[in-house]
Amino acid sequence: MLKVALVGCGRISQRHSELLGKKQIDGMELVAVCDLKPERAKAVAELHGVPAYFDMHEMMQKEQVDVVTVLTESGNHARHVIELAPYGKHLIVEKPMALRLDDADRMIEACDRNRCKLFVVKQNRFNVPVVKLREALKAGRFGKLVMGTVRVRWCRTQQYYDQDDWRGTWAQDGGVLANQASHHVDLLQWMMGDVESVSAISSTALVDIETEDTAAVILRFTNGALGIIEATTATRPKDLEGSLSIIGESGSVEIGGFAVNEMKIWNFANPEVGDDTVLEEFSVNPPNVYGYGHKAYYEQVVRSIREDTRALVDGLAGRRSLELINAIYESIETRREVPLRFIPHRSRLGY
Repeated sequence: MLKVALVGCGRISQRHSELLGKKQIDGMELVAVCDLKPERAKAVAELHGVPAYFDMHEMMQKEQVDVVTVLTESGNHARHVIELAPYGKHLIVEKPMALRLDDADRMIEACDRNRCKLFVVKQNRFNVPVVKLREALKAGRFGKLVMGTVRVRWCRTQQYYDQDDWRGTWAQDGGVLANQASHHVDLLQWMMGDVESVSAISSTALVDIETEDTAAVILRFTNGALGIIEATTATRPKDLEGSLSIIGESGSVEIGGFAVNEMKIWNFANPEVGDDTVLEEFSVNPPNVYGYGHKAYYEQVVRSIREDTRALVDGLAGRRSLELINAIYESIETRREVPLRFIPHRSRLGY
């Protein structure tokens, strides 16, 4: 069994601790949790019958740990991963892996130097309809890609941002693009390929935060296709959708639901056996916006460690989408089209 410790016991830790603490991941077990706020650490620890720590270094020195999952504030991901890497244990970090590109590079280098794997949580890649869409893309069923679109229409009220003073700040969080929509940005880039340039605008429509709660982005991919990102946490009164659509010369697919979980459209010019049952077979009804992907995500982490193979979303893959998010913020600040492979000058993310 791979022994797992959690660093950070905030909102997202509920999903991770449930899977690990209730032994829903074959080959993994939760052995300890840590948070700077004792009440948070104790609450998660008592729920799953494991020790609570308030200093991650004390935890690493006292407990036998194989894997550490970092669930702290986005702006602290880099510091915590870099400090934990010398223990030589494999590291899982929630999205986004960091806020600044140079921090992401330092994380990758630290893990390489200490010979530990770095996994970035992108659980939506394991959603049932997303896996099916990826198979169709790899099989060439779309032909020439024309357009890819993601829509994140979620609800985050002022109460959500007031839960923690780091939410909605440039230094520790970012806005809807860096936080809630980061999974969808990753999916769009994973499906459509490398991005050539981006143009973006944003606003803070309904809440009092430093960053944006609403954004619109146009992308130009290196293969000639175009892309659109529509992202907002100003949907009221509740979550509406988290969707992804791909259009090509030979087919169109749309995945909807509120967590990229429901196959809505599956149309191809050249039908294949099984196409008529895809809408029914490749949809799930998750209990929340986290979906069911975390379980499949952890299972591939186990395989990667046991078989010593590359993870589907390692540090380099996590950096790729972070570079795109930084380019989007750069475009918002400069009001210009920004090419990828750039050095951030005006992006405020992480500062």
